[in-house]
Amino acid sequence: MRIAFVSVLLLAASLAACKREAGPAAPAAAPSAPAAEQAAPPVPVADLKDVIETNERYVVGISYPPSAKKYPGLAAHLKQYADAARADLLEAVGGLGNDKPTAPYDLTLSFTDVLDTPQLVAVAADGNSYTGGAHGSPLIARFVWLPQQNKLLTAKELVPQAAGWKAISDYVREQLHTQLSERVDADDLPPAERAEMIREAGKMIDEGSEAEADNFSQFEPVVGSDGKLSALRFVFPPYQVGPYADGVQTVDVPANVLLPQVAPAYRGYFAGG
Repeated sequence: MRIAFVSVLLLAASLAACKREAGPAAPAAAPSAPAAEQAAPPVPVADLKDVIETNERYVVGISYPPSAKKYPGLAAHLKQYADAARADLLEAVGGLGNDKPTAPYDLTLSFTDVLDTPQLVAVAADGNSYTGGAHGSPLIARFVWLPQQNKLLTAKELVPQAAGWKAISDYVREQLHTQLSERVDADDLPPAERAEMIREAGKMIDEGSEAEADNFSQFEPVVGSDGKLSALRFVFPPYQVGPYADGVQTVDVPANVLLPQVAPAYRGYFAGG
């Protein structure tokens, strides 16, 4: 059934994309991260079902992971995020009035399991919302669930001291600047054009990775051979640390960099903690 669901969703999204008119891409604001700190309402497990809606004006496709069936609290947060994305799409459709869009608006959102253990569960949300223009707006979110405590683990709770983000920010910036240089070098640009690209993209990196918890709110665990966390993978949507064309960017911050900054209650999850 899931294979059939994905096939239908991809076909619908492809048909919608084929109808879009090419045009200059106006920078779309990256969708806000889910409000992890806010309590999500309970969701009956039976209500958490994959969604397909298709008509002449819009297409919606949402799929949920197996782990959500086991953790109602986590399921509530996933559904809250999906419902908000769907509501935004329908609001845009409603703004059309009686007009019909050139290409159907569409929402594609897939929740997938990253990790599922008795201690930690992680789910990735990846998708796209198209409401006109040359391309859609990416939907990027990560949910790290603590089954034994029945709650989300947030960046602010993981590293509670503002000063703790300085070392993490420094490490992430170094990696992102290195990745930028490698991409630009691969393009073999003239020196002046290369310098301009490095300057502009580098500014986005520095602004999007300032030492603040909100800039690192999307992360997922990386597990080592011993079953403990060897790193955290911080995920940055388009426009946060680079232009849309650079896509989603990630940096793995190793446990030895993180541990001195992590709250004592969570150090045991990490290698060396």
